[in-house]
Amino acid sequence: MSEVMNVEEIFASDVFTLGKMKEVLPKDVYKEVKKVMDEGGELSMSAANVVAKAMKDWAVENGATHFTHWFQPLTGITAEKHDAFVTHPDDSGKMLTEFSGKELIKGEPDASSFPSGGLRATFEARGYTAWDITSPAFLKESGCGTILCIPTAFCSYTGEALDKKTPLLRSMQALSEQALRIVRLFGNQGATKVTASVGPEQEYFLVDKELYMQRPDLMFAGRTLFGAPAPKGQEMEDHYFGVIKERVGAYMKDLNIELWKLGVTAKTQHNEVAPAQHELAPIYETANIAVDHNQLVMEAMKRVAYKHDMRCLLHEKPYAGVNGSGKHNNWSITTDNGVNLLDPGETPNENIQFLLVLACIMKAVDTHADLLRQSASDVGNDHRLGANEAPPAIISMFLGEQLDDVVRQLVETGMAKSLKEGGKLMTGVKTLPDLDKDATDRNRTSPFAFTGNKFEFRMVGSADSIASPNTILNAIVAEAFCEAADRLEKANDFEMEVHDLIKEYMTKYQRIVFNGDGYSDEWIMEAEKRGLPNIKSMIEAAGSLTTEKAVKLFEKFGIFTKTELESREEIIYETYAKTINIEALTMIDMAGKQIIPAVVSYTKNLADTINAVKAAGCDASVQVDLLKETSALLGDMREALSDLKKAEAEASAMADVKEQAFFYKETVMNIMQQLRTPADKLEMIVDKSMWPFPTYGELMFEV
Repeated sequence: MSEVMNVEEIFASDVFTLGKMKEVLPKDVYKEVKKVMDEGGELSMSAANVVAKAMKDWAVENGATHFTHWFQPLTGITAEKHDAFVTHPDDSGKMLTEFSGKELIKGEPDASSFPSGGLRATFEARGYTAWDITSPAFLKESGCGTILCIPTAFCSYTGEALDKKTPLLRSMQALSEQALRIVRLFGNQGATKVTASVGPEQEYFLVDKELYMQRPDLMFAGRTLFGAPAPKGQEMEDHYFGVIKERVGAYMKDLNIELWKLGVTAKTQHNEVAPAQHELAPIYETANIAVDHNQLVMEAMKRVAYKHDMRCLLHEKPYAGVNGSGKHNNWSITTDNGVNLLDPGETPNENIQFLLVLACIMKAVDTHADLLRQSASDVGNDHRLGANEAPPAIISMFLGEQLDDVVRQLVETGMAKSLKEGGKLMTGVKTLPDLDKDATDRNRTSPFAFTGNKFEFRMVGSADSIASPNTILNAIVAEAFCEAADRLEKANDFEMEVHDLIKEYMTKYQRIVFNGDGYSDEWIMEAEKRGLPNIKSMIEAAGSLTTEKAVKLFEKFGIFTKTELESREEIIYETYAKTINIEALTMIDMAGKQIIPAVVSYTKNLADTINAVKAAGCDASVQVDLLKETSALLGDMREALSDLKKAEAEASAMADVKEQAFFYKETVMNIMQQLRTPADKLEMIVDKSMWPFPTYGELMFEV
């Protein structure tokens, strides 16, 4: 029998929670901390010193020797610099531990080596980290020991945001302020803030460590750059929700324990569609904490995999031809007195506040579809979006039959008098209950789908931070709320004005609503007729950040300055170019040092066999045909390899980062595919014992 585990006891045991603060802080200090968390403002230095000492004492009691300001630079991952809790020894030579309020509130990491998009020159090193009091400090155990991690924002010496957290916090503040205007119009005077909540589902692959170490492409690029399909893939649909293998189950168990200790509400685990693919989903949390926790989830997934002699792959498309990995971003907005603004209630056709919120979101998504698409852009996601398992690259909204019918009635007649009901699902089995059906089915092909009391943004890539998508969602909805509130607050007849505004918005922006098959070719043509943007790649989406309407949006709410937006656009081009450059160099290395030598050896053996067969007086036509086919493919590989070397050298020499990124996409990527095609065909021909690295069948099924 397995050991008994008390989840309630271990949950958040490594987190300096509000509950722990309340236990150890003086009442006045705790009250001040709570007020700053809820209402904003700055903690007094005297209170900060008390909090810092309590936090340090708790950390040291739990084995910590160092602390770090844990932040999220524009690399998309996290960063940390460790400092020990030590001071200069006293006169007796005794070492004392110390941690001040100043050290808690402010840090000073080097800002020159992180992506800044031109905001910082390499000789200008100073940057600052500022304590995010709304996200709790936690302990992280690693080979370094136990480290106290303090979530922080990261900005440059000149004040620009150099991280993902700062714009997110700004967007949450903007959304809260504008949403409060809406709820107060409907009589909710008790709410003091509105919070965006997020539940990100995280998909991932596992691969055996020994096999991983034999694949340079997995090590350097995170995905296979070569690889023929395995005889069996996902076509039997037997892996999805299937019985979890023992080795994977042991990994999941340890992962859950580590996440629970960190306060992450890991709830759901299951096998995903592709072999060796899995998913973990948490419960909803405040957007800021959800972003921090998702970073911890990705870190923990990789760390725990090491302990189980496996590697965790978070790339969106580690294997060609099988299901890729995404991160479904479930987003909702709720007042602090318990009202979910996306809850339609029993009669959504009569719920005017909900209909106004829905109309505003329709407006936001249609107006800023390009920004929403950009927020889900990363290099790996270019391989996934638009494939059979992912939403298309075209932004649309799914509302379901019930809400779609309500919208249609409002648009056509100005009134929604009827409501489609779900009815009963008759099982036909006497011992099974008849089930109440939801009024609408779900649409897994929609990039932005309403799923009961939230929207599920399904385009986000598995390796990407969810900070950017939620920053954009908060910002565009804040703008729509602001414009609606501006109009309604001035209305002489509120009921008439809100009725007219809902109809106007739903009529004008209903083109963004699509309930059909987002994978179909017909939808691509229909979307074009509707005038919806079809932005197919990361770098094509980058420019949406610096359009006039985007700059106006972000500057209006203080989320980004124009300079910050321009820097992020440049970082996108840099990131894309560097990523494809690494992939190209890896392919050159694998093709030249592994695949071609292996095929040459195989053709020599084949030629020797032909000579032996002919010497024995037998027909060698089959071997001769095989040698001709192999030699032809080898020639194709050699030619493509030569072309790739030239193209890579040309790309590397380019000075203009945008031009360079597009050259990598339009030229280098095409040649990479030309190199891969004959190599994958050769994998199906060459003797297995001579092929230089593990195949798809081994990688996906030997876990």
